[in-house]
Amino acid sequence: MYSRIHKHFLAVREHTEWLCKPLLIEDYHLQPIDDVSPPKWHLAHTSWFFETFILKSFSDYRCFNPHYDFLFNSYYETVGPRWQRAARGDLSRPPVADIYAYREAVTTAIHQRYSQLSQDQLQLLELGIHHEQQHQELLLTDLKYSLGINPLFPALLTEHAPTPTTPTPIATNAQPPPPEKRWHTIPAGVYAIGHENDSFCFDNEKGRHQVFINPCEIALQPVTNREYLAFMTSGGYGNSRYWLSDGWDWMRAENIAAPLHWHQRDGEWFNFTLYGLTPLDLDAPVTHISYFEADAYARSQGVRLPTEFEWEVAVQQCEGPLNTEYTAHFLESHQWQPVAHTGFLGNVWEWTSSAYLPYPGFEQAPGAVGEYNGKFMNGQYVLRGGSCATPISHIRRTYRNFFMPDKRWQFTGIRLARCLKEKSC
Repeated sequence: MYSRIHKHFLAVREHTEWLCKPLLIEDYHLQPIDDVSPPKWHLAHTSWFFETFILKSFSDYRCFNPHYDFLFNSYYETVGPRWQRAARGDLSRPPVADIYAYREAVTTAIHQRYSQLSQDQLQLLELGIHHEQQHQELLLTDLKYSLGINPLFPALLTEHAPTPTTPTPIATNAQPPPPEKRWHTIPAGVYAIGHENDSFCFDNEKGRHQVFINPCEIALQPVTNREYLAFMTSGGYGNSRYWLSDGWDWMRAENIAAPLHWHQRDGEWFNFTLYGLTPLDLDAPVTHISYFEADAYARSQGVRLPTEFEWEVAVQQCEGPLNTEYTAHFLESHQWQPVAHTGFLGNVWEWTSSAYLPYPGFEQAPGAVGEYNGKFMNGQYVLRGGSCATPISHIRRTYRNFFMPDKRWQFTGIRLARCLKEKSC
């Protein structure tokens, strides 16, 4: 009888490979920009993690290939030198077949030694499982970016494509007004923030603490494509009053005029998805938005983005138990594209106005594992909620994702907040 962690490990390893089944052999090496890693690298790196942090501690274990330490280390300085991130797609060798053999060897070695794992090693194993689930999401979003720059807009998926509830009509300047937005009120008060029990979480969620929140409201649904299209057609990208200085400079330098993966043809907007180029679903949440765009949109509406603390309190007050029967839109939907849905969890990661900083009492773990989150706590913003590519067993209400403000290749979206009293927040 396998334990919960043992079964979870085997299931996650199998699911990662299942996600790769639609790939052509040519797809495994795609890396058009530095932020994106090739599928082959994701498959290898997630195996390297288990081998490096668990298997190498066993005296009878023999490394699958000693060169893989250099090829598939990501950013762990204390482990040793590594191949440069921007050139991961240049590695035609080792071949894909060798990487799958590497995965099988590592999975088998962990499986066979599971009963010998110490408590510390079991904790590392669970960290590695959630690390691989992060890479499942990255695998899909990286691949979407790589396919999305192909002028043929090739489809990765052919079944279960979500049907737009309201595709954009030809006359984009004659859109009906969006439905009235509904808001949840958060009374002024002191609230507890952060992970609160012994279940798994990342170190950046620890340090449960109290925060004071001024009276405010938070939208009960994310901003839709319909709403964002209205911002675009009213000149939102051309009005400097809405933009942070860095955002304005970034937008103009990069010639940004629409969300990533949006394409206009004969006056009609389309959206590249893993099903190819599809009509824009006006009622689905807008996604592939940078922090700069999210902030500009909020300013254009006379409101703001929520803080991560307001977001966490709102989800505590509004959402029921999170479990495998939850109706939100996660990786397990096998659609991997946001759909019209209310709620805080799943569909799109939601930008907050909070800088990614440590909680009170944050302690970085010794050794290489301490590099997992702590060293990135500068210049980034927190996102909350998970997306349509996030495994449901991976997300939590206290989960703190983080990205630089110009990044938008992930499924990132917008939720609005507003103060209840003038100058109250």
